[in-house]
Amino acid sequence: MTSRSILITGCSSGIGYTCALGMKDRGWRVFATARGEADVERLKNEGLEVVHLDYTQPKSIEACVNAVLEATDRRLFAVFNNGGYGQPGAVEDLTTDVLRAQFETNVFGWHDLTRRLIPAMRTNGAGRIVQCSSVLGFVALKWRGAYSASKFAVESLSDTMRIELKGSGVQVSVIEPGPIRSRFQEHALAHFKANIDIENSVHREDYADLVAKGESLIAQANWGYERPGKRGSRSLLPRYRLGPDAVLAKLVHAVESANPKPRYRVTSATHAMAMARRVLPARALDVLARYVS
Repeated sequence: MTSRSILITGCSSGIGYTCALGMKDRGWRVFATARGEADVERLKNEGLEVVHLDYTQPKSIEACVNAVLEATDRRLFAVFNNGGYGQPGAVEDLTTDVLRAQFETNVFGWHDLTRRLIPAMRTNGAGRIVQCSSVLGFVALKWRGAYSASKFAVESLSDTMRIELKGSGVQVSVIEPGPIRSRFQEHALAHFKANIDIENSVHREDYADLVAKGESLIAQANWGYERPGKRGSRSLLPRYRLGPDAVLAKLVHAVESANPKPRYRVTSATHAMAMARRVLPARALDVLARYVS
């Protein structure tokens, strides 16, 4: 059994799928999670060890952790929290239940999974916790309040864990992607239509434009399941959208380097917004945020 083992969540498509295949190709023992039964079977057929996981169900999280720790004799080395979704909509149009559901998956589920793994990592004196955040984990844009708030929370919890775990052998890193080719936009648009009262909102005209742009982007995408090394395979999308293998490259460094970085920024948009946040006063940053939203 390889000593290099990693649990990767949200592997049905996009970043999680590409990272699971990529880490397996590098010789890691990969435990890939998915929520849908069809996705679980598909991933198994591709040679991955697959564990069912629904971040919104504590029993599912517990069962996932128990299965992985048993399979690795409690020596799991790394976890990459990636599964989640985006909930678009103006803050005033978000019901508390909708906001709570966003946090249930993107924050509370990650926290529950991670805290259940830390004791084994502490005992082993080694481990890597890698969190997939976003450019929206450090800047705010219109219509992304729920998702951005969940990623700000992930960033804060990750920073705190990194400080608290100092000296334990367990290291914490955050990956901050910008625009990445994935089904994220498709899923976000579905949540938007399902959970936001578009017609009765004061923002309905802006929402109509938002939906039209989202549907146009999805129609162009022609998604397949993108394997590692296919960065140029979806050329219909804007050039600034990198493939999910750009995130894989950062994950490799975060779990294989002797000195992983606290943060890994992915895409030029993320680097540009990080610079803007450092140098611009708050009002100027607001102007920029309104322009790019």
